[in-house]
Amino acid sequence: MAVSRDEDALEQPLLQDDPAKLEGELEGELRSCNHDPDCPGCKVAYLKHPKASAPLRLLLGLGFVMLCTCLPISVVYPFLYFMVKDFHVARVDADIGFYAGWIGSSFMIGRASTGILWGSIADRYGRKPTMFAGVASVVVWNTLFGLSTNFWMAVTTRFLLGCFNGMLGVVQAYASELCNEEQQPLGLSVVGTAWGFGLIVGPALGGFLAQPALKYPDVFTSGSLFDRFPYLLQALCISSIAVLGLFVVCLLPETLHRKSSVPKVKDLEKLNPGDSKDEKVESIFRNRPLMAAMTLYCLWSLHDMAYDELFALWAVSPKSYGGLGFTSSQVGSVLAVAGCAILGSQLGIFPTICRLLGPIRACRYGALITIPLLVAYPYFGRIQGSWLSVTVYAASVVKCIVTTAVMTGSFILINNCVKQRQRGAANGFSLSIVSVFKGLGPAIGGIVFSYAQKRQHSWFFPGDHLVFLFLNVFALLTVLTSFEPFLPKSANRLIVDD
Repeated sequence: MAVSRDEDALEQPLLQDDPAKLEGELEGELRSCNHDPDCPGCKVAYLKHPKASAPLRLLLGLGFVMLCTCLPISVVYPFLYFMVKDFHVARVDADIGFYAGWIGSSFMIGRASTGILWGSIADRYGRKPTMFAGVASVVVWNTLFGLSTNFWMAVTTRFLLGCFNGMLGVVQAYASELCNEEQQPLGLSVVGTAWGFGLIVGPALGGFLAQPALKYPDVFTSGSLFDRFPYLLQALCISSIAVLGLFVVCLLPETLHRKSSVPKVKDLEKLNPGDSKDEKVESIFRNRPLMAAMTLYCLWSLHDMAYDELFALWAVSPKSYGGLGFTSSQVGSVLAVAGCAILGSQLGIFPTICRLLGPIRACRYGALITIPLLVAYPYFGRIQGSWLSVTVYAASVVKCIVTTAVMTGSFILINNCVKQRQRGAANGFSLSIVSVFKGLGPAIGGIVFSYAQKRQHSWFFPGDHLVFLFLNVFALLTVLTSFEPFLPKSANRLIVDD
């Protein structure tokens, strides 16, 4: 059977030609549904043939879907300081970080409460319905967030956005199911790049489109809609992108193997949906490599989310408090430039590095590079003139590149540790747990930031030195969890279905 290299051929029942010929090469992908031509997973299994070229168009479409779900996560950081100030909930400016942390965390708290549910839905009904629901939630709840007029409305809409947006783990599972083992670093690199790019484009949109009546008075006059709702324009922009994402989801093929026996939530620990008989499989909760990979993922995610918020708060805070005195537009520009650097390095360099070093060492070295970089951040305020901007831009580029490398490496590790029949559940479970850590990151980071601004002249890690010490603690823990015996080297290899 010739392997098709055109994704438009997805509708052809390719596996009807000679499934026995490919059985040894595709292994469990074909055996899991007994070569059923009506099974959506079997229809796309040819993409995992060792000689098949990478499904680039499908991966780019998946990357756009990932972009839709991560844009609303980070868009708030450049204007969060000013939004909380407009709500008049902080008695003094030093308390703004505390309230900003709760708005930043509410999304992750919501996602943590439903991550396992969405993973189970993905294993039961398919990857596409789950992705569609996640993108649709952005259209609704992100728009309502832009209409927020008080602190509690902002927290509630962000919480509900997180509850209905449980597709990150599903997208990771979907990417691994489109690619063979050789192409897996590329597939998850696309997802990681889209995630990293979204975490950059989001702040850029937030920085330039928040409070448009103040920034562009000639276009948005006083008393206009965007003057009364100063954070609506950025929300409408992201919601419009999400509408396009709904059409992209409809064009993607389903990858889940389906049979008459469909797994339920309890099947996290019990049944194997790939077999015709009720054969028990190992519980994901007893899968030690998976738990170790998730620990690394959670520690770095807490660090990453805390950094995203703390960098923006630190950069816009006055120099008298140890900040840089940047505007929200300047912060958006810094993060946009860093995002552009991510695209080329992640797609062009990371797959090669991952093949040479393996995902474990990619995570380890990325976290190691972060530590001395963050030690230097508190000294940036002493730089004068244009050199300050150059330094901040360069440091942000390096930080974003290594962050994306660690995140993508951890995605690969999690998917390597489970078989397809448990992949949705495993990614859903990891999404719930990591969302707790991502929710704690901005909340704890906001508290640390608020506390640090009140101790500018302390002898022990004064001011923002304490903030970056907090970030480096979790970077160091990430490094330590990448070593054996905690994380076995077997996580470098993909597990194939029986």
